[in-house]
Amino acid sequence: MSTFTEEQAQLVLSSWNAMKTDAAAISLKFFVRIFEIAPSAKQMFSFLRDSDVPLEKNPKLKAHAYTVFNTTCETAVQLHEVGAVKLRETTIKRLAPKHAMAGVKDAHFEVVKFALLDTIKEAVPDIWSEEMKNAWSEAFDQVAAAIKEEMKLLPSS
Repeated sequence: MSTFTEEQAQLVLSSWNAMKTDAAAISLKFFVRIFEIAPSAKQMFSFLRDSDVPLEKNPKLKAHAYTVFNTTCETAVQLHEVGAVKLRETTIKRLAPKHAMAGVKDAHFEVVKFALLDTIKEAVPDIWSEEMKNAWSEAFDQVAAAIKEEMKLLPSS
């Protein structure tokens, strides 16, 4: 795993600070983008499977999107300070089985990463750069690696 540099941390922090005030709307755009890229991913969410509510109006999706986006961003921000992904142990222990039960595979993480980068680029176009993209890529890769590692420890069904 690569080291998350101080420069990368500053890029992530500056973009996160710029997005925080509109995080609820941005997080919903993030999930809508995921479903545009991979429409079948909706089937992984029990609250979307049989829902006729448009994605943009679905209260459960709004809440879930906000939690995921906020957790990802906050974890990315503290990467440099802590030196590793430090989701609370209870959080990662809860995330891994949920991802495994939903059938999440490496390809799904790649879709989420692409959607995240695309969403952030759209949210902060005035400060977006190749360096910022690389910083967010590294941060996401480390968060995803922590979840995948915990998924490997789960008993096979």
